[in-house]
Amino acid sequence: MLERAARGRVGFATRGTPPERVTATLPADRVQGGECRVTWIGHSTFLLQVGGLNILTDPVWGERASPVSWAGPKRLVPPGLALGALPPIDVVLQSHDHYDHFCDPTVRALARRHPEAHWLAPVGVGAQLRARGVARITECDWHDTVDLGGATATCVPARHFSGRSVTNRDHSLWCGWTLATPEVRVFFVGDTGRHPEFNDIGRRYGPFDVVLMPIGAYDPRWFMRPVHLDPEEAVEVFAESADPARAVMVAMHWGTFVLTDEPVDEPPARARAAWRARGFADERLWIMAPGESRLLTGSRGAR
Repeated sequence: MLERAARGRVGFATRGTPPERVTATLPADRVQGGECRVTWIGHSTFLLQVGGLNILTDPVWGERASPVSWAGPKRLVPPGLALGALPPIDVVLQSHDHYDHFCDPTVRALARRHPEAHWLAPVGVGAQLRARGVARITECDWHDTVDLGGATATCVPARHFSGRSVTNRDHSLWCGWTLATPEVRVFFVGDTGRHPEFNDIGRRYGPFDVVLMPIGAYDPRWFMRPVHLDPEEAVEVFAESADPARAVMVAMHWGTFVLTDEPVDEPPARARAAWRARGFADERLWIMAPGESRLLTGSRGAR
């Protein structure tokens, strides 16, 4: 199993300028055909509208990535779309149970507002969701596939760790997710360090049109390298798992919470530099603002 290989401590001083939230346009209730609409809520939370489905990734609307409301990493930018403004949610993709990806008040609110939503989670996370009111849950091991009706989702490997306290470290699995409709394929990478499975994921579950890629929370490298990609590694992993002439890379896991030592605005700058150094087309790297929506058309053009 790909797992965490380091222990240590990081600082939480805020340096740099957070991204500026834009005024979100309420997404259409559904997107049909070969289009895929991507709306960044913040951190690793996206609303994906594809194949007639509305899908959330790692939903976090909370003010802190913390077990308590009065301490811990505080949100720098409000969520890009209000929880109450969401269209009907069909599917939630959960990558693991860390506080910046699994938010107790958010899970409870979604369970109330969207009781029919189908939550997909790695092994061991289902009980935590059920305890917070989620009714429909499918737990998956790596390479398990779930039929969503017109789309399939597959749980794929990641190199990370899990746990919400010192007593349950690595008691549950962590993962990424792929999503496939007849026209569009999406790779939600999840939370991960560099590992040797990315090429295989692309070969088995691609070719991808959209890759949601973590680019932040990487310093100091002696500590974070096993569990979080830095921007240069993120671009390398994108090239391993997708065709840069076909797919777009959407940056995530930056600009919302201060979790590590790098300046909050450094990840996108380094990602752009690494992207251009590889000679990839600028329009295929999406550095979005919280609240921004972009549409990938059936012909794989972006706007």
